[in-house]
Amino acid sequence: MNYRTHIVSSLSEVKQASWDALVQAQDGASPFLSYAFLHALHESGSASPETGWQPQYIVLYEGKDGGKDGGEVLAAALPLYVKGHSYGEYVFDWAWAEAYGRHGLDYYPKLLSAIPFTPVSGPRLLARDASARAALVEVLKATQGASEVSSTHVLFPPEDQARQLEAAGFMLRSGVQFHWLNGGYASFEDFLSTLEHKKRKNIRAERRKVREAGISLRRVRGRDAVDADWVLFNRCYRNTYRAHFSTPYLNLDFFRRIGATMPDNILLVIAERAGQPVAASLVIHDETTLYGRYWGELEHVPCLHFEASYYQPLEFCIERKIAVFEGGAQGEHKMARGFLPVKTWSAHWLAHPSFADAVQRFLEREAGGIDDYLDELSERTPFRGRME
Repeated sequence: MNYRTHIVSSLSEVKQASWDALVQAQDGASPFLSYAFLHALHESGSASPETGWQPQYIVLYEGKDGGKDGGEVLAAALPLYVKGHSYGEYVFDWAWAEAYGRHGLDYYPKLLSAIPFTPVSGPRLLARDASARAALVEVLKATQGASEVSSTHVLFPPEDQARQLEAAGFMLRSGVQFHWLNGGYASFEDFLSTLEHKKRKNIRAERRKVREAGISLRRVRGRDAVDADWVLFNRCYRNTYRAHFSTPYLNLDFFRRIGATMPDNILLVIAERAGQPVAASLVIHDETTLYGRYWGELEHVPCLHFEASYYQPLEFCIERKIAVFEGGAQGEHKMARGFLPVKTWSAHWLAHPSFADAVQRFLEREAGGIDDYLDELSERTPFRGRME
């Protein structure tokens, strides 16, 4: 089947209903692929040409009507950016960029398919069927071949899409994240009862420290959040970045936008002492999965980060019967809190043959190390191996 191809620099060039219908047809799609989330990133200036994220989405239409998304059907799409740096990606290629520079070559610009600032696995090759997905891969190959870019990177696709990209000439890279799985727990204490004694004791001690510091916590669903909540969260978020001498990726306009457009996917946890806010966390969720995302504090309280970013969301998952809590990038310390390691994927194409060969050899060595690491972690389960 023939498809009509467009390269769009803004999601406003695609009908929201068409985009969201395509996303909802994908297995494993998350709220981060929604029109509301991506458009908020772009329109707020968080992921924009000015910040080094130039949208260059590939969209494929089928049908006979001439206008963009008029009587046609959106058959496939790929979130794609021209990147001028490697910030906000969570699959690190800084060493590759440095190697290019040492040889007098430009690593940037590069092409990147990812959800900006969001290390969440999910479909990247959005397609109505296998034929449209295959066509999308061919358009991606043609686009990278015709562009003056060093490379193309597809981050956190599911394994089947990673394998499809591998067959198209991409190199695969694996990584590790930590996810919590809901065992049908009746309560947080029920969950704790499945952990080793030391892990249970440490979690209870951490929660007790927060209470003894005079901290109370309240959960605010997105639909109930008022503007003052977003102003507070943004203040906490930016203060924490400043404390780490970093520049925050997101801004108040972004938080306000997602609060207005996807309220049913948002949970804020606000920590207070004597009615005064001291910290806040923000998580995104749907009916099956909760994603730990953003955190900030106005003052440091020992163990409060764990309470607001892990234990309160875990209680929410148990109450709502949400099956999975994805804890975000890295963080072996999460295992002590009931999270287990899972393998993630990324796919990479480099235009320069010699560098592609060198990177391929590196990835083969790295993959062996990742597998050994996963084997080691599997022997350190936080859960009880026998009745105590």
